[in-house]
Amino acid sequence: MRLQEFWSRLDEQFGAMRAQSVSRDHLFSDLGGRSALEAIDAGVPVRKVWLAICEAYDVPPRER
Repeated sequence: MRLQEFWSRLDEQFGAMRAQSVSRDHLFSDLGGRSALEAIDAGVPVRKVWLAICEAYDVPPRER
């Protein structure tokens, strides 16, 4: 997954305003207690970050 696709899916799933908050403010245990942005900056694969968000927010499997 490319970073552009990540942001598109995040915006589609949560709306532009909430997507920014989800990526910046929520700390994910699956990402070592980091936010999505922190994890991406640390080199965690974008796909793994997306799946951590999906798990935390119960995104339906067909939308992952």
